Amino acid sequence: MPEGHTIHRLAQDYAGRFRGLPARVSSPQGKFSDAAALLDGAELTRTEAHGKHLFLGFRDADWVHIHLGLFGKVAFGDAPAPPPTDTVRLRLANTTSYVDLRGPTTCALITDAEKRAVHARLGPDPLRADPDPAAAYARIRRSRTTIAALLMDQKVIAGVGNVYRAEVLFRHGIDPYRTGRHLRPAEWDAIWADLVALMREGVRHNRIDTVRPEHTPEAMGRPPRVDDHGGEVYVYRRAGQPCHICGTAIRTAGLAARNLFWCPTCQRN
Repeated sequence: MPEGHTIHRLAQDYAGRFRGLPARVSSPQGKFSDAAALLDGAELTRTEAHGKHLFLGFRDADWVHIHLGLFGKVAFGDAPAPPPTDTVRLRLANTTSYVDLRGPTTCALITDAEKRAVHARLGPDPLRADPDPAAAYARIRRSRTTIAALLMDQKVIAGVGNVYRAEVLFRHGIDPYRTGRHLRPAEWDAIWADLVALMREGVRHNRIDTVRPEHTPEAMGRPPRVDDHGGEVYVYRRAGQPCHICGTAIRTAGLAARNLFWCPTCQRN
């Protein structure tokens, strides 16, 4: 499932190609055809992301709410658009570009009130302009749940997924099984600031890189990482491999329905 930086990048890409222009809106698959007919020819006025939720605004109060889920894909291209396949849930097209959405968990036309309800159930997003990290910490410090599980809870923090969860805990030397109520305020402040910086870089480069300059392949004289995730990381998908810092084998275990990765030596706090 894409993490929050990908959704914010998609919001930028939709805006860059379609904002301020009327769009041909269609649903070749047919599951969004009624809504597409209502939007066809309308101007894309704004785009927005909150965590893993993408919102495309048309006219004054119409929003397309998209959640990619595990299988959703978005593909941009230059005009002229090729004939769409019957797997395309939503296509936007204009004289210069087209974009196809396939396989999302959610693709729905919603109102302003419905959009506000989505925001209300999500935690603060490190990439939004109006986050409230204190609200997230208020929930964390009352919880007996592990900090690793809390970081993946979208009601606590929106947009953090398995990669950022594993990597930010490693970067701060925190045992992923420590409970939220034992996370100190200064530790939370440092985690939040790091998430903001890392995820902004993720939007900028459209990939996740979490290693510090002194731990890059060039600095350490090691081979670059080869993985379909891309990016240089400390622990994610490195189970059994030596830690870049101490050499201990990276461990993995299931937690919150996802695979957790951590270094048992560097993450003792």
